[in-house]
Amino acid sequence: MTATTRTLASGPGWHVADVICTAGAGDRPFEEAHRDFCIAAVTSGTFRYRAQQGTGMMAPGALLLGNSGTCYECGHEHGSGDRCLSFHFKPVYMERIIAGVPGASTLAFEAPRLPPLPALAPLLAEAEAAREMADKGAFEELSLRIAAAAVATVSGATSTRRGPSRRDQKRVAEAVRRIELDADGPVSLSTLADETATSPYHFLRIFRQVAGMTPYQFLLKTRLHRAALRLRLSADAISAIAFDAGFNDMSTFNRRFRRVMGQTPGDYRASRSGRIVIRAPKARRDAL
Repeated sequence: MTATTRTLASGPGWHVADVICTAGAGDRPFEEAHRDFCIAAVTSGTFRYRAQQGTGMMAPGALLLGNSGTCYECGHEHGSGDRCLSFHFKPVYMERIIAGVPGASTLAFEAPRLPPLPALAPLLAEAEAAREMADKGAFEELSLRIAAAAVATVSGATSTRRGPSRRDQKRVAEAVRRIELDADGPVSLSTLADETATSPYHFLRIFRQVAGMTPYQFLLKTRLHRAALRLRLSADAISAIAFDAGFNDMSTFNRRFRRVMGQTPGDYRASRSGRIVIRAPKARRDAL
């Protein structure tokens, strides 16, 4: 085997995988098939991708585009190895994404790839960071955003920024209440979209317009706020507070809490009594 595939996150109609290939110039390409629609972000290495739509040289920052049910092959005659974040979508799910992209209508990619584009760089960096941080919860929204961006770019569709309708505002308000009610448990984008009778991508778009952040960002904000309040008002163990708030592991909780609050959970709790917590610089701590 010249490639290893590790599933990072999945849901009804979609999944994302970390694909590491070790093939080199001496490995003969062989034909494979896209079972679903595929949009793969190259994060390192180069390779040649040949598909029904044509042939393209893939490099970091490029997006490989694959149509469901079509054959393809990859070659590494110019260098060994590559790594990709590979997003996969069932045709029915992809149809719903396309329906939410203004101006897009064709359920097929006509090009084999998108080159590294400055407009896509921040989104791809966000996806790679989610991979490195093992942030499973972020990938449902990231998969939709990357698919919609690829579809819009390939089709030449332009976004018409009209304000959200009253109906859309009502949908978002209902979703916000739902998140607040169930913030300590799993709340998926697909579930929220189904409950408001919209496609996942349309729901994500209107939620960002109305709330100023994505549903996942609002969920994390709610969880961190509740954890911070409990740290202030109770003597419960920090681990219990983290798990009760909906975080599955302490490292994720500590990292997110410090990023938002500017302190570790322990330091934040200590500051409630008026004590000032002073941390020595890392080099000095190491010497102690």
